[in-house]
Amino acid sequence: MKRTINTFYRFLSLAMVGLVSVSVLFGQNPAPGSPQSKPIALVGATIHPVTGAPIPNGVIVFDQGIITAMGSADLAFDRSKTEIMDVSGKHIYPGTIAAATTVGLQEVASVRATLDYREVGDLNPNARALIAYNTDSEIIPTLRSSGVLLVQATPQGGLLSGTSSVFHTDGWNWEDAVLKKDDGVWLNWPSYITSAFDRHDFSTSIKKNESRHKALNELDQFFADAKAYHELETPNPTNLRLKAMKPVFEGKANLYIRADLAKDIIESVQFARKYGIARVVISGGREADKVVDFLKENQVAVLLNELHRLPSHQDEYVYQPYSLPGKLLQAGVITAVTYGDEWWRVRNLNYQAGTASAFATGLEPEEALKLVTLYPAQILGIDTQVGSLAVGKHATLLVSTGDILDMKTNVIEKAFIKGSEVNLDDKQKRLYRKYKDKYGQ
Repeated sequence: MKRTINTFYRFLSLAMVGLVSVSVLFGQNPAPGSPQSKPIALVGATIHPVTGAPIPNGVIVFDQGIITAMGSADLAFDRSKTEIMDVSGKHIYPGTIAAATTVGLQEVASVRATLDYREVGDLNPNARALIAYNTDSEIIPTLRSSGVLLVQATPQGGLLSGTSSVFHTDGWNWEDAVLKKDDGVWLNWPSYITSAFDRHDFSTSIKKNESRHKALNELDQFFADAKAYHELETPNPTNLRLKAMKPVFEGKANLYIRADLAKDIIESVQFARKYGIARVVISGGREADKVVDFLKENQVAVLLNELHRLPSHQDEYVYQPYSLPGKLLQAGVITAVTYGDEWWRVRNLNYQAGTASAFATGLEPEEALKLVTLYPAQILGIDTQVGSLAVGKHATLLVSTGDILDMKTNVIEKAFIKGSEVNLDDKQKRLYRKYKDKYGQ
């Protein structure tokens, strides 16, 4: 017995040593940035306010996480009490925003224990991404390195997936990181068609969605119950699922609808309007260009999911995904670009806006920049705080050596979240240094 116990403890000791070795080998995520302790001025860079023309050789000053002054090189401010950082020749942008993503809810796709974006059942508007957000994710630091400083953590699955929240990409825990709690409920609209991937011949088959009618009946009944519950002054007993819908009916939260086909987009918006829901956002929108007039008339914003793809149909223009944002913006539809559930590709978010600028007529780079800054901020209801650079807004910004929309020149040298300078190291950089040293010997 004693021998068995000794063997067990030796095994436990070796296991602990192994874990420590792995931790040392791969490192840990850098600690969150410390709160701003004194005013900071970034001088000499080209400032991109987003809501106005770029300011060459500009100055931006921020204190306690808020922008206090911004202008040209002759801007007056108290230099004796301000930490001045010379960023001459660089570019200053607001931090970009990744909407409709599972960042913070999903880590390793093949490891179930790291996935926390889906609940059991079809109707879960009360499932909150808020308390599931994991600030220790190894993915989050890689996003900061490309300029993404805000993410909307979004639940998936079922008919009503749950409620999303908006987070900074820095913080000790979700309470530190959250910018806006419970900004909207997510609805997966039952499409007319479904697709299935065959792993044997790598083909995709498309067929009629036989369960669509049943799903629509479920949604109709649930929304009718939720609206009736909302109209009660003091509902008793409390129903958590119906209660989660109250902000949507009150116009305080968005109803995000995942829909791609033109007919699905029209029907889903009409469904929301039937129940008096004012704030509707389409997520996905692959065929949104076919219903631009309808979207404009109903004041529906669009979160376009994944531009870097092939067209949905064989007879479509090959660059249709790239030109889609420009067509929507030209028609007056507020539009942002996202990567949806492909959380690992969010680091390339900004380059989608760059692609849109290159392939859309009349979409200049400064306007394309709004696809990942101002427009997602407006859609998520956080544009009074972030999404552009202006006095009174959060000092959530970054310094790049070049154009943030260009993969070749965008090198983030500094990033600040509410005035706190954040560490730009990440796992990929650590691995790069490790193997660079190995093969450079």
